[in-house]
Amino acid sequence: MDPIEELPLPYVEIDARGVVMRANRASHELYPPECGQLVGMMAWKLVAPDEKDLSFAAYCTSLETGEATAMVRRSLFDRSGQFRTYEMYRSLVRDAEGNPAGMRMVCVDVSAAEKEMAEMRSKGLWLESVMDSICMAIVVTDAVGFIRSVNPAAEALLGWKAADLMGMPIEEGLPIERYLSSDRTELPFTRSLQGPTKGVATALDRDGHSLNVEIKTSPIFDKETGSTTGVVLVLRKMETSG
Repeated sequence: MDPIEELPLPYVEIDARGVVMRANRASHELYPPECGQLVGMMAWKLVAPDEKDLSFAAYCTSLETGEATAMVRRSLFDRSGQFRTYEMYRSLVRDAEGNPAGMRMVCVDVSAAEKEMAEMRSKGLWLESVMDSICMAIVVTDAVGFIRSVNPAAEALLGWKAADLMGMPIEEGLPIERYLSSDRTELPFTRSLQGPTKGVATALDRDGHSLNVEIKTSPIFDKETGSTTGVVLVLRKMETSG
């Protein structure tokens, strides 16, 4: 039994010209039959047009230098009738003298994962834009109390740049001198993890100046596990009378 033939992932070997010399069963199952015979054709026939020239040039360079990147990502036309994204894990084929004579590749379809990542990036950018547009000062921490996000309104209120606050303990980024709510005179971070809180406080900005602020907190819950993953703090500056 040929282990390459039984491999569940597409496997191909191409020669120095880029012609497919060997392809296993999984490769034939993915290959669109209307494109002719897989073995004997130029491998770049299936590569997306905007990637074709650069991909072939990189291949030629690998053969010239004898060095090949272990993994590349390419858009390939397959039996689905569309271009899908594949990660190609590669190694050079060498002749009897040890000179590069081609390349062998195992391909993994990562189209779904790539689409999911693109959607997550898009969603993240959208949420970032929403945060930046909120006129109230917003500070977000993780479950341990380290600051993970700060919007421009919070930067203006506290006198810190977001980059300086990232990773800082909330007690350092927002020192509280006095705190008062309906049921307590302090605001330990652990209380913010347990449920919403609301109170007024005297806090210090970056320069040590006192700020009278209303602070509302709410824990962040993971939708899948229900575990607490952080805290959102909303700060509103209170004008002093007199």
